[in-house]
Amino acid sequence: MKFCLVIFLFVTGSCFGQTWEAEILAGVSGYKGDLIKHNFSVRSMRPAIGVNLKYNIDNSILLRAGISWLKVTGDDKYNKQVDLRARNLNFKSDIIEASLCVEYNLLEPDIFNAYPYIFGGIGVYHFNPYTYDDSNKKTYLRPLSTEGQGLAAYPGRKPYSQTQLCLPFGAGWKWNFSKRYDIIYEIGYRVLFTDYLDDVSKTYVDQQLLLAARGPKAVEVAYRAQHSTGSYPFQEGPGAQRGNPNVKDWYFFNGLKLLIRLGKEVE
Repeated sequence: MKFCLVIFLFVTGSCFGQTWEAEILAGVSGYKGDLIKHNFSVRSMRPAIGVNLKYNIDNSILLRAGISWLKVTGDDKYNKQVDLRARNLNFKSDIIEASLCVEYNLLEPDIFNAYPYIFGGIGVYHFNPYTYDDSNKKTYLRPLSTEGQGLAAYPGRKPYSQTQLCLPFGAGWKWNFSKRYDIIYEIGYRVLFTDYLDDVSKTYVDQQLLLAARGPKAVEVAYRAQHSTGSYPFQEGPGAQRGNPNVKDWYFFNGLKLLIRLGKEVE
């Protein structure tokens, strides 16, 4: 979060005059990955909040820095495929994101009171996937190496970083109802460079190797078929597909924002 702190110290230290604006966002977030096969699922929606500080360069182009918190979740029980429901995996994760984006108004704000815009930029986010085990105890997944990450038997599988870069992009619509305030609707997507947002990506590993290296809890959450007796139901043995490493995970959020223009010049 040093990146975020530097941005906000710079922005707040320079925040004088009507070229600066502040935003507060409240909405919902979602995720697309190996535990959800639809582009949009109401069941995966969770709360999201955020704040932005913006510099209005020339009425059409704005530079904004922001911090967001959101939650994402996915669950095999909502899949239509029988083998995926039997796999019975699920995850949740809180995400903290800091971003720096360029925003472009598609119509002239001095002429129109309502108009669309687009945005894009770069960000950094932190995630930490977890589940609840068979005893309903919160269990973080990364230390358990559910796909052999960090195990000597799988040298090509390194532990994934929980803090990574993302590419935010999206669009929105602004309604100007006074000289000081706007109401905005925005939807934003994040291009990620990991397939482990949900701790699922590649293939199953050998249960005995996983048991020896990470213990019984790792075996329990790596494949959670309720009728499993230690064997592999549906032939989900070592090397069988667990996820799709060719398609990276995504997360997104949308909601309403209140924009406040800063400075004494705004009446």
